[in-house]
Amino acid sequence: MRHSGSSSESDPSVLRAAQQSAFSFEVGARLSETRPPSSGLVNAGGGSRNDGGSRYDGGKRGEFLGRTGTITTPHGQIQTPAFIAVGTKATVKAVLPESMKELGAQALLANAYHLYLQPGPEILDAAGGLGAFMNWDGPTFTDSGGFQVMSLGSGFKKVIDMTSVDASGPDDAVAPGKERLAHVDEDGVWFKSHLNGDRHRFSPEISMRVQHQIGADIMFAFDELTTLQNSRGYQEESLERTRRWAERCVVEHERLTASRVGKPYQALFGVIQGAQYEDLRRKACRDLGGMPFDGFGIGGALEKENLGTIVRWCNEELPENKPRHLLGISEPDDIFTAIENGADTFDCVSPTRVARNSAFYTPTGRYNLSGARYKSDFGPLQDGCDCYTCVNYSRAYIHHLYKAHEMVSATLISIHNERFVVKMVDDARLAIESGDFFEFKAETLGQYYS
Repeated sequence: MRHSGSSSESDPSVLRAAQQSAFSFEVGARLSETRPPSSGLVNAGGGSRNDGGSRYDGGKRGEFLGRTGTITTPHGQIQTPAFIAVGTKATVKAVLPESMKELGAQALLANAYHLYLQPGPEILDAAGGLGAFMNWDGPTFTDSGGFQVMSLGSGFKKVIDMTSVDASGPDDAVAPGKERLAHVDEDGVWFKSHLNGDRHRFSPEISMRVQHQIGADIMFAFDELTTLQNSRGYQEESLERTRRWAERCVVEHERLTASRVGKPYQALFGVIQGAQYEDLRRKACRDLGGMPFDGFGIGGALEKENLGTIVRWCNEELPENKPRHLLGISEPDDIFTAIENGADTFDCVSPTRVARNSAFYTPTGRYNLSGARYKSDFGPLQDGCDCYTCVNYSRAYIHHLYKAHEMVSATLISIHNERFVVKMVDDARLAIESGDFFEFKAETLGQYYS
């Protein structure tokens, strides 16, 4: 006969709740409290309507939404705001995981699409999950694969226009000279691998199963990526499809969590779409905000000049007690805009991508080390930088490596670039706590874009 106390031990809901307690988010200092915005800061801030007028009308909308916080995962904490370095294929390109730890990265993000194709999610599951597979003991993220399925499938590869709105073309446009490799239906997406042309299927359920096998601490619901070139009608249709997919992701996530007892809990974030339309963004936030997600990703097409406005729309609607991740940004002006409008974490491949083309960040801007003037420049990439590269190597040496097509040039520049962005965000977090955020922002951006 079963003992009376054993029923709770085998109850899936009780077990799931115990697992879920390993993930949490706690808000720390609020920017509006450590430095209440003056009228000048309000006018200079990112909270404006489409017509350019100020949007400060009392309550939550009367404040900057930036805050610090702590995300707790089964593999450690993330102090926010935080830059999450991208390790697409379970590696930050050209950089060892140990080096990422040394330069201060708190978490890494890998991509479900790429890991699904190679080496396959079952390999990561057998290895003990993403972190164990890549020898990274800190928190990890995976995105759902939706971005890569849509962008690669449309032939755009890594480039999707984020600078202009033009909905005059067809909704099924592809990049010039390319074929459409992804086809969306109500159930999911058929797509061809960019590696060998093999045909594959992603759906909300498949994405959840793949991400559970990959084993990251934080994963994202499967969504449909739209661009600034899609029509309003298609944006509405896609938004509703993403809502239905989100519901299916939640159901499958709960089923898998219950069935994989003993595995560390994986948090699920819903993804907010809606492109440049305020009503669609707010509707998406209300719809997904009412679902049992652990946090939210703000995704899709974000016109750069309206980035702060769109992030604000979303964060005015989303639950304040859950973290918000902005997908795919790393330029300094975008980072500060995102932070003051309430983004807690964000990611981008840019620091390592530009490094492979010899570009390095400094407080006064980004420069290309390929230039002839660096041939005999024996100073560090950045004076005063504490990264491994700047402490040990000169511009002249790395210039030589780049010109000689030596792979280690990408490693050394990537280490510096990742450290630059990680430290800038860390310093912004400290500035929120000390009440100096706006001065730090003005000084940093003033130098960088001078």
